[in-house]
Amino acid sequence: MLRRFACLILSMLLLSAASWAGDPVSNARAVISGQINAFRSDDAEAAYAFASPGIRSTFRTEFQFLEMVRKTYPPVYRADSYAFGRSKLVGGGELVFQEVLISGSQGKDWTAIYELRLMDDGAYKVNGVRLRRNTSSTGI
Repeated sequence: MLRRFACLILSMLLLSAASWAGDPVSNARAVISGQINAFRSDDAEAAYAFASPGIRSTFRTEFQFLEMVRKTYPPVYRADSYAFGRSKLVGGGELVFQEVLISGSQGKDWTAIYELRLMDDGAYKVNGVRLRRNTSSTGI
């Protein structure tokens, strides 16, 4: 019974993944959500895994990376809540710019523009974030 249930869940997950595997925006948003959740739980290894090779070459360890995010991007590091805004694809999805509206501590609102690059293995990685104090979507 347990094996049957596990197979059912696995099948549902695979079908779900297959349904959006070709959608660059959905994939990029999943990466961003994964990294934000890793920041929230101080999981340096998981957060670092979402970073592009270029970012990883600048910050050689996951702890250096986490410390940089903590100091430079506190609204991203400790987002109270966030919502996705507009997206822009470049080159058919090789590059995705994704607007993320963030509510941070003390009720301050921010707009983060994530740049994600498609890697050779088909995964998206965060290649940079621009952060500005803002309360409304202005587009990319």
